[in-house]
Amino acid sequence: MGLFSKDIQSFEDLFMHGLQDLYYAENQILKALPDMIEKAPSAELRAGFEKHRKETEGHVHRLRQVFELLDSEPKGDKCPAIDGILKEGKDLMGEIEGDDVMNVGLIAAAQAVEHYEITRYGALIAWATELGRTDVVPHFKANLAEEKATDQKLTAMAEKRFNPRAESKTERPKAKSTARRKPARAASRPAKGKRAPAKKTRRRA
Repeated sequence: MGLFSKDIQSFEDLFMHGLQDLYYAENQILKALPDMIEKAPSAELRAGFEKHRKETEGHVHRLRQVFELLDSEPKGDKCPAIDGILKEGKDLMGEIEGDDVMNVGLIAAAQAVEHYEITRYGALIAWATELGRTDVVPHFKANLAEEKATDQKLTAMAEKRFNPRAESKTERPKAKSTARRKPARAASRPAKGKRAPAKKTRRRA
């Protein structure tokens, strides 16, 4: 679609453009993930990226099913947004030294991708519903659920192991009680309701 050609002339055109945009994005992410898996120093992070690579293959498959339901050939429309996000992540990996910093940087780069996908799938769900194409909505929702789950796992890993601030947190000391203690009763004070025994007096001879 050209910059000044105004190819999007209807809501249906906008929906198809969004679908092609996301199809291109998922395929580019699928190509980028092996490099992220290789660069990740943490075994837990590598396993997370490997799992998401398999999920992304499923995302591409579901989008192809959407194209079939729409009687359209699967086609990707070049997306400058995802290209820029992936390029930024790749450039960042080439500048980082040290395993801990690399882990944190990779998580940030991966979450930038996830947040983009989450917003795009949300828009496609809304547009498909508006157009009455509820038959394709479950495919979008399935992909969206996995994108959100991946983002949550990345956040958990960052807070658990790779975020320096999270690691430096210490427990707060318990607050001292401000309640006043009741003064103890004097031992010589007689109990309520009882009289003190009378003192004995000596008789004079």
